[in-house]
Order: sequence, then structure tokens, then C-alpha cells
Amino acid sequence: MLILFFIEAIFYLLLTIYLRSTRRESLEEEWDRRHPDRSGDSPERRVFVRRAMQGFQKTMRARLVGLVFILPTVAIVVIAWVVNVQ
Repeated sequence: MLILFFIEAIFYLLLTIYLRSTRRESLEEEWDRRHPDRSGDSPERRVFVRRAMQGFQKTMRARLVGLVFILPTVAIVVIAWVVNVQ
């Protein structure tokens, strides 16, 4: 069980980094598309991205916990139970 938790934690960390990166990039592109005169790195753009990422981080964390920790653990328990019942 400890090895499974460790592997799940690694996947959780990697998925978090990847999803945050792609979301941040899309927000930066959205800012540039909405404000073509102020495209590029600016304080307003950083504030926009930071505020949008706060809401995204909350929803992403809940989804990833279910996807990475709960779903595989439940699947393993169900498989072990089905195999042992037969």
C-alpha cells in the first residue's frame, strides 16, 4: 500500500505541474488576444493570470485527488475482492 501511495503521489505531482502549466499558458494567450495593445509581460497580465489560477487550482486539486488517489485504490480493492470471492 505504501508503494502504491508513493506512485500515486508522483503522478499527482506531475499532473499538477502539467495542468497548471497548460492553464497558465492558455490564460496568457487569452490576455494577449483580449488586449493586443498590451500583449507581453505586464503587471496587469500577471494579476489576471494569478486570479484566474486561484479558482482553477481549487477545482483541479479536487479532481486530481479523485482521479489519482481514490479511483485507482478503489479499482484495486474491487479487483482484489472479486478475485478472492471466486
